[in-house]
Amino acid sequence: MAIRKIAIVLLAVILTSACNSSAVKSGGWETIFDGESLAGWTQLNGMATYKVQNGTIVGRTTEGSPNSFLCSDKDYGDFELEFDVKCDTGLNSGVQIRSRVKTEADVLPIEKNVKNQHLGHVFGPQIEIEASPGQAGYIYGEATGLKWLSTEPNSKDPKVNQHSYYMNDIWNHYRIVAKGPRIQTFINSTKVADLTHKEIYKTHKTGTIGLQVHGIKPGTGPYKVAWRNIRVRSLD
Repeated sequence: MAIRKIAIVLLAVILTSACNSSAVKSGGWETIFDGESLAGWTQLNGMATYKVQNGTIVGRTTEGSPNSFLCSDKDYGDFELEFDVKCDTGLNSGVQIRSRVKTEADVLPIEKNVKNQHLGHVFGPQIEIEASPGQAGYIYGEATGLKWLSTEPNSKDPKVNQHSYYMNDIWNHYRIVAKGPRIQTFINSTKVADLTHKEIYKTHKTGTIGLQVHGIKPGTGPYKVAWRNIRVRSLD
């Protein structure tokens, strides 16, 4: 009887594990930052520093450094991504999606005569993180030669007021939905950008998620940006 009970318990455990695994694969959320270490992440560019502090990833500027990127070791194609971010007002930052390291084969014809082609640089769509008023939530083609992929607001226009959705100096919640050539971004539940860009999708159907610390001008900073509650679920 005891053996039978043990067998039943073991079977229940196996079935439960199988169900949980199936739930993750069918669209469940995957936490990609464990809150304690940078396991699963690798810095690919720049000299900014990334450290785990109080359950967050904190990126700090280093004067003289180009843009820095801490990138997920795993690639993602069609997905929904959520995270919280708090960025110093003086710093420009962002999160790369579907990105990779640029090679000579990736150089576009419009870049052939450009001095800096960003070879070896992480490139692809970037969701902007920037103090308000600015371009937070809009989508930039980092090192692609395409510049802004979405239509961004003119931060010098007095009519532009992002304070309704991006709040300076506190935590902001981002949600990004990437499905095929369409990318949608939300900040604190407000839709910011809704981009369908077939050209960038041809070259960036899948890739890394990267946390950017932007380079700074001499004599400025230091600045920091922090991320927490980073999770993703597949839409494949």
